[in-house]
Amino acid sequence: MIVFPDPSEADDDGLVAVGGNLEPDNLLAAYRQGIFPWSECPITWWSPDPRGIFELARFRASRRLLRKMRQEKFVFTRDQAFEEVIRACAEPRADDGGAWLGKQLIDAYIRLHQLGHAHSVECWYEQKLVGGIYGVALGGLFAGESMFSRVSDGSKMALTYLVQHLSARGFELFDVQATNAHTISLGAIDIPREEYLLRLSQALAIDARF
Repeated sequence: MIVFPDPSEADDDGLVAVGGNLEPDNLLAAYRQGIFPWSECPITWWSPDPRGIFELARFRASRRLLRKMRQEKFVFTRDQAFEEVIRACAEPRADDGGAWLGKQLIDAYIRLHQLGHAHSVECWYEQKLVGGIYGVALGGLFAGESMFSRVSDGSKMALTYLVQHLSARGFELFDVQATNAHTISLGAIDIPREEYLLRLSQALAIDARF
């Protein structure tokens, strides 16, 4: 198993280490230390400062979105199409948000899913997958990795459903790694890495089940 440097030793961009492999034990050890992979050629490991999160207790979806989720014929599921979700997240899109997901990373997260550590939420419309999000769950931590949308609000509805589910199951920390314009528009905030690591240690002590 990889022995990672202390995240506080990351460079100014948040890079902690380069190399190693994406075996399940290494991935889980990284998440427990506030580190995650962000490329595969080479494999790079990151712990940015500041860190992006969603505050579960403060997450508020718009009334319009909640009304759409209730009134239209959308169906939400969990862990019913993990592989489809991660492959959809890897498809090219205008903002290149899925470009970092290559075969090694996809295979690694599918393996984590098979072991019960990685999970997905799916949004369906007329039996077609139109949105989704996936990530890694450890204790009371959910580390969101990527989401996608094939219809208007598809990813927003999947995210809202996920937040509702995590809150109901007792999760305490929803990590989104680094904020961007899209996640900020949905309510993501930045916190100092030191604060994130403290909250991470508290979340990992919680016995929450996805």
